[in-house]
Amino acid sequence: MSDEQLTQLSGKQILVTGGCGFIGSEVTKQLSSNGAHVTIIDNLSSGKEEYIKNFPNVKLIQTDLMDSESLPELVKEKDYVIDLAALPFIPDSYYIPKKFFEINVNSTIDLALAISKEKKIKRFVHISSSEIYGSAQYVPMDENHPTTPQSTYAVSKLAAERVVFTMHKEHNIPAVIIRPFNSFGPNITQPYIIPEIISQILSGKKEIVLGNLHSKRDLTFVSDTARAILLSLTSEGVIGETINVGSQRSMSIKELVTTIANLMSKDVTIKTDPSRFRPFDVDNLVCNYDRANRLLGWKPQVSISDGLKQTIEWVKKNGISFNAPFKGWTSSYRNNHNKS
Repeated sequence: MSDEQLTQLSGKQILVTGGCGFIGSEVTKQLSSNGAHVTIIDNLSSGKEEYIKNFPNVKLIQTDLMDSESLPELVKEKDYVIDLAALPFIPDSYYIPKKFFEINVNSTIDLALAISKEKKIKRFVHISSSEIYGSAQYVPMDENHPTTPQSTYAVSKLAAERVVFTMHKEHNIPAVIIRPFNSFGPNITQPYIIPEIISQILSGKKEIVLGNLHSKRDLTFVSDTARAILLSLTSEGVIGETINVGSQRSMSIKELVTTIANLMSKDVTIKTDPSRFRPFDVDNLVCNYDRANRLLGWKPQVSISDGLKQTIEWVKKNGISFNAPFKGWTSSYRNNHNKS
C-alpha cells in the first residue's frame, strides 16, 4: 500500500465533522488536494473557518452535531464520513463533564444511526484518542493495551469508540476506529503544551512556568496523523479494526522545553507550578504503530524537530487565540492547569 491509493478519493463525496479544527483542517486540506468534494459540519466552538477557507471543493455547514434531526440529510449521498467533532481539551472536562458525554458520546450515537440508514457510505472513520489507555503499562502500546482512562474526557472517548464498534456489529456500519497519539502542528485550536511553551518563550520570558515536567507523550506531526485517517478510507481489510496512529517517539515535557528553546535559540529555565498539575495525569504514552503500518501502509514521515520548526513559525506568524467551548463560558480558569 502507498499514498497513491489516496487518488481513489478524487471526486468522492466526503463528510467531515469537526473539519475546521486542528486535525480536521489538515484532513480537509489533504482531501481537497486529492480531488475530493468535502462537506464540513462544524459549530466553530474551537475550529476556525479561516483554516479551510481557500481549499477548493469544500463546503462548510455551520451547525451542531447535537442537532440530530439534520444528520440524515447531511450524510445522504456521501461516500465516506470522518468523525472528528468532539470536545477535546482535557481540563475542560473537569468542569463540564456532562457536556463531554453529550457531545463526544451522544452525538456519535446519532451520527452512527444516520449512517446506518445511508447504504451508499463505504467507510465511517471515527477518531478516538490514545488517552483511553491511561498511563503505559508496557511500551510501546499496541491496540491490546488495557484501557484505563484517567480523565472524564478519556472516558467519553472510550465510550464513544465502544458505541461505534458495537453499532458496527449491530447495524453493519462500515466503521474504522483511529486512536491518534499526541498530534502537534499548525492551526492550533486549544492551549496544549507545545503552543503553551512556544507562546511563553515568544513573550520574552526567561522562566517558563509549567506543571508536570516528567510526563511523556508520543508526538506525531499533524500531517502524518491526517494522512493515516485518509488511508483508512480506502485501505482494504480495515472495517471493524481499531488502529493506533503515533510515532513511537516519546518526549518528556522537560525535554520538549529544551528542544523548543534550542530551536528558537533561547535560553530559558523552568519553574514548576503545582497548581497546574492535572488531578490524575497520564505518565507515559508511547505508540506501537505496527498495525497502521501493516493495514494502512502508514508510518510517520515528519521528524519531531522539523514538525516543531513548522509549528514555531506558524505561531510566530499567527499567534494563538482560543475560543470558549460554549457561549457564555469563560476559559480563564485554563491558566491554572497544566496544559500538557
